[in-house]
Amino acid sequence: MSTPEICVTEVLVVGAGQAGVAMSEHLSAQQVPHIVVERHRIAERWRSERWDSLVANGPAWHDRFPGLAFAGLAPDAFATKDQVADYFEEYARQIEAPIRCGVEVTSVTQLAGAAGFLAETSDGPIRARYIVAATGAFQNPVIPPLVPADTGITQLHSAGYRNPEQLPAGGVLVVGAGSSGVQIANELRHSGRQVTLAVGPHDRPPQRYRDRSFVWWLGVLGKWDAATPAEGAEHVTIAVSGADGGRTIDFRNLAADGITLVGRANAFEGGVMHFGTDLATNIRGGDENYLSLLDEADAYIERMGLDLPEEPEARELGPDPECVTNPILELDLAAAGINSIVWATGYRADYSWLKVAAFDAFGRPVHQRGVSPEPGVYFLGLPWQSRRGSSFIWGVWHDAKYLADQIAIQQGYRAYQPAPQLIESA
Repeated sequence: MSTPEICVTEVLVVGAGQAGVAMSEHLSAQQVPHIVVERHRIAERWRSERWDSLVANGPAWHDRFPGLAFAGLAPDAFATKDQVADYFEEYARQIEAPIRCGVEVTSVTQLAGAAGFLAETSDGPIRARYIVAATGAFQNPVIPPLVPADTGITQLHSAGYRNPEQLPAGGVLVVGAGSSGVQIANELRHSGRQVTLAVGPHDRPPQRYRDRSFVWWLGVLGKWDAATPAEGAEHVTIAVSGADGGRTIDFRNLAADGITLVGRANAFEGGVMHFGTDLATNIRGGDENYLSLLDEADAYIERMGLDLPEEPEARELGPDPECVTNPILELDLAAAGINSIVWATGYRADYSWLKVAAFDAFGRPVHQRGVSPEPGVYFLGLPWQSRRGSSFIWGVWHDAKYLADQIAIQQGYRAYQPAPQLIESA
């Protein structure tokens, strides 16, 4: 049996989502030879791991790469999931990215006694001096082990949710009140379902305030560039939505529409889900975050002398609904007619294929702005990789530029040759 021929490249980029496409652009700009491999299609997760009605949470003028606008979209419109996937496919064509689709990387190991790495793939081995793990942090959907699978309740993660018709008849418990949980709960309610939404800590920016999008306010106020999350807010989600043309999330409005709000889902026993006593606290925390951003926006307008319309009604918060003032702490799901649970509870990274010394005891990447302690290994697409905006479309583009610069710097060191010493004769 013949040994498969080894493909050789300078940089192997694993993953052709937004991170991999951005990395390819910047490597090409540095004239660094590279290959991008993707086990499915370009931006596959946007197509097959999102619900049907999903749209981007930020407007099209902002949630994109600098080199290409969304075709056929007004700047303040919100791209659908398929438009986002099409955008990255078009971007890859525009930059002539060397992407190989349908190629899965099964392992990457360091070469013995030589610089570089050997990647075993479904299309044969690839040898590369540098590896960029551009698969991001959203690999494996996380479902808390609360409800046993044999309870008869349909359970799925938001990554597997597509539309209300997918679920059996009856009520639905949605766990998680970030962007995904809120949008899915709202869609289910509008389809006629009885919906219960478990709400944890969250940030709640205004989708739009005084004629400017929240992405604009976070930009001019310097919040996208925050290097680390505020203390205690490492796992706080953002409740914001681009659905229906974009609107500010207010959980009081969701309750007024018939959604029952509860605290965090903490335990399940004997058919009964137990919720935390933190609902009112979480709602207040979201309100404080919302109002503080309005305060900063108003101060910025005054300081800069901007002529933007007043919006006093944005500060008018209605009374807390009954489900907040008298919270439900226990709920018999069968008695309440709840036959399904949608877990909007985030993801876990999976770097099991990358067999190098670049992870902590919990399997999390160790890095400084994506540069790992393992020479030649880089990470891209991580939340807070360099700033708050790192996991957003535009943010990953800037992180990719930094990593391409770092690789070019390392190439320069490698190419260095000391000048011959001049020997003076006696």
